[in-house]
Amino acid sequence: MMALCACAVTTAAPVPPPLAPPLVPYVLENTEVRDIRAAALHRDYQLFVALPDSYATSGRRYPVVFITDANYAFPVARSIASRLHKHAGLEEVIVVGLSYANGESGNYSRRRDYTPTVSRNGGDRSDMPGRQQAFGEAAAYGRFIATEVFPLIARQYRADMDRKIFVGHSYGSLLGLQILLTRPDTFDHYILGSPSLWYDRGVMFDREKAYAAGHRDMPASIFFGIGSRETLAPGKTRSRAEERFDMVADLRDFHGALAAHRYPGLTSTVKVFADEDHASVFPLVLTHGLRSYLKRKQ
Repeated sequence: MMALCACAVTTAAPVPPPLAPPLVPYVLENTEVRDIRAAALHRDYQLFVALPDSYATSGRRYPVVFITDANYAFPVARSIASRLHKHAGLEEVIVVGLSYANGESGNYSRRRDYTPTVSRNGGDRSDMPGRQQAFGEAAAYGRFIATEVFPLIARQYRADMDRKIFVGHSYGSLLGLQILLTRPDTFDHYILGSPSLWYDRGVMFDREKAYAAGHRDMPASIFFGIGSRETLAPGKTRSRAEERFDMVADLRDFHGALAAHRYPGLTSTVKVFADEDHASVFPLVLTHGLRSYLKRKQ
């Protein structure tokens, strides 16, 4: 009789695949991030800073572009400014991106910081749970730029603070208009794309009239840009209420009102870009706006 042997059968453990090398994040060259406390606003922000290629070796000072909605617009502006220098011979610039408030969504932060009033048309619901939507703090945010952002940039970089450029789009352009109609000499050049002039039933038209009543000059250079498709929706009657506004017509009306005052210190241009809409027009506005101000290399 044969004895049965219960023998353990062993198999080699599978060899794990070699670990893939860790992915390296893509970093924009010559860029920095600086934290900044907005003391009067009791909020924290970041500044995204792009330095020109020649910054490390030149020793000279550069014009400064301050751009809103930095989470989207900063890398676009940095790239366009660099290409305009390399391929069109325009001056190099420092680009400073103005971020949204730390811990807040972009929509929440920009609606509060970029709008001049609490709209009488009502507002969108907050996208931040537990926090009521906020509007109407553009004046305070503009003071933050002038009194806290400017000094930091002047201390830390070789910035020509006599040549400051503001760039905004949509609500960002409302912020620019708030500054323009309060202290126009805060910036030397304004690039304002697709301003939301319908906001709060056209409140910026009222602000423009109030400025004109108290001033004989507006020392500013302005480039307005907008897409030709930013017009009234078919079948709608024009007004300055949500979904019934014509942004192209509003911008032409606003520009016409500025021009009618014949301010000796004001230079203002409007360009309507064919076949572009609110989402697509910004890079063109920025490109043409920078070209209208920056000098060419001699």
